[in-house]
Amino acid sequence: MIRLRQVALVAHDLDAVVGELCDTLGLTVCFNDPGVGEFGLHNALMVIGDQFLEVVSPTQPDTTGGRLLEKRNGDGGYMAIYEVDDLDDRLEHLAAHDVRIVWAGDFPTIRGRHLHPRDVGGVIASLDQPIPQGSWTWAGPTWQPNQDDSVVASIAGVTVGATAPNAMSARWQELGLRTAVRFVAAAERGEGLDGVDLVASDRDRVGEAHHIGGVAFTLV
Repeated sequence: MIRLRQVALVAHDLDAVVGELCDTLGLTVCFNDPGVGEFGLHNALMVIGDQFLEVVSPTQPDTTGGRLLEKRNGDGGYMAIYEVDDLDDRLEHLAAHDVRIVWAGDFPTIRGRHLHPRDVGGVIASLDQPIPQGSWTWAGPTWQPNQDDSVVASIAGVTVGATAPNAMSARWQELGLRTAVRFVAAAERGEGLDGVDLVASDRDRVGEAHHIGGVAFTLV
């Protein structure tokens, strides 16, 4: 099993982007994870169904997030985080296809691996196996009461800009990652996560689009 569970953005101004997302999409912050301090970041997570939208922002110089802000000339997509139920098998497969791990975390309630973006393409992808399945430690202990589906009910997928979309799509397929993602030609900002599709609760709003934090959010 593999499913898109969390999408992360990186922004210069955390509060401004989070505020706009909450106001526009009817979301509520469910958790601020102190653990991202390890990466020189602070964050906020918002719940959409049982999936999550995260915004991170650097708190110190020379961070991965900060370098991405510079490389892409502003806010934008950062990570696509997938829930799996067979992490060890997938890691063996990834190693056989020359994918490096840039971060590994093993905790009582979740195990996660961040994959090297140069070996995957387009975005930092992460594979995470929660214990028990369906839980999500990264969103804190009380995310369920914060659910509000008045505007959007779930995250349908992400759009990744690529210099060679077909080749990147084939690479993700080879690695067993091509789930809830589509690849398009990269624009002037270069390769990266540029779009998020959200399932609209009010079907009359399908097709509505909002550009927030350097990412195009489309209601589908």
